[in-house]
Amino acid sequence: MKKFKNEIITLMPIELEHVDGIHAAAQDISIWEHMSVDLTSKEACVNYVEDAVKKRENGTDFAFVIFHNETKQVIGCTWFLDIHPAHKRLEIGSTWLNPNYWRTTVNTNCKWLLLQYCFEELEYNRVQIKTGHRNVRSQKAIERIGGVKEGILRNHMIQRNGDIRHTVMYSMTKEDWSKIKRLFLGQLL
Repeated sequence: MKKFKNEIITLMPIELEHVDGIHAAAQDISIWEHMSVDLTSKEACVNYVEDAVKKRENGTDFAFVIFHNETKQVIGCTWFLDIHPAHKRLEIGSTWLNPNYWRTTVNTNCKWLLLQYCFEELEYNRVQIKTGHRNVRSQKAIERIGGVKEGILRNHMIQRNGDIRHTVMYSMTKEDWSKIKRLFLGQLL
């Protein structure tokens, strides 16, 4: 898979050479409040990248580092998960950003590049995005970019701290894409 780029960010396939950049971007513990991983240690970053490369080789997932073009730094990661080419669907998720880039156009640009690829190049039928029931910030962000709330998967996951997470499920379909595309073009940059 290629890298994706616009004026703000570049999404590059994750590689071992990105470990130091990921580790530097991952040091704020508030990033990990709603995540299933914690990348504040170098060892965790190495394991994360090795796992991502293995999943890419198996064809189940594809992870990207989010590179900020202006600062020339890795500022987070995002993934294609649960990839099913035969059914023309996948999930965008496991996205995290250094808090310096929260509430900026970075995540919107990231989702734009990924969704545009899914619907216009792959010609997929469905992209899903899910988040935890307590992660209101992510729910609002998904809804802002046109995600349709499908429901809540009750008792879906056990978080790192042992709490049970209900998962809020969103989707976007090929029928939604023209409306979503107009929405994005009004929000980008």
